[in-house]
Amino acid sequence: MSDLSAGPVVWTRRRFVRCRFVEADLHGLTTEGCTFDECDFTGADLGESTHRGTALRTCTVRRATLVGAAFRGCSLLGTTLTDSRLRPVVLSDCDLTLVALGRADLRETDLSGLRLREANLVEADLRGCDLRGSDLTGARMRGARLEGADLRGVRIDADGLVQAGLTDATVDPETALRFAAAHGLRIG
Repeated sequence: MSDLSAGPVVWTRRRFVRCRFVEADLHGLTTEGCTFDECDFTGADLGESTHRGTALRTCTVRRATLVGAAFRGCSLLGTTLTDSRLRPVVLSDCDLTLVALGRADLRETDLSGLRLREANLVEADLRGCDLRGSDLTGARMRGARLEGADLRGVRIDADGLVQAGLTDATVDPETALRFAAAHGLRIG
């Protein structure tokens, strides 16, 4: 599948296992209910693509373009997204459990309600993101930038509250209490 030029086509209920889409031109592709297991999208152009109910499980997305891509009701379980152009991207009702987004630039992105359990967000730029209601349980957050982010209703461990930059972030009272406790304050 490397160097494939699919153009703006629709793939419905297709399954791909360990396929290489290296340098593939998938710009404008639409997938519906497709499954990609352990596939390699290194250098692929997925710009302006639309994905509904699609699963990318343990895939590699490196140096790829996802500008203008939309993922709705998708699972990216264990997928690695590194050195890729991601903004603007739409992620709605998605499961990003165990996803690797270390150093990703997702500034100002709506990530509300997403499942990011045990995700690698080390040094990710999440400034100004809307993370309301997201689940960041177990996420690795060392050096993540959450300045100005909306964290109301977020589920986040004490480590995340200590390791991430949270200046000017908006939090609810419960998160504020957890933040204080994570920083060694006794609440009385």
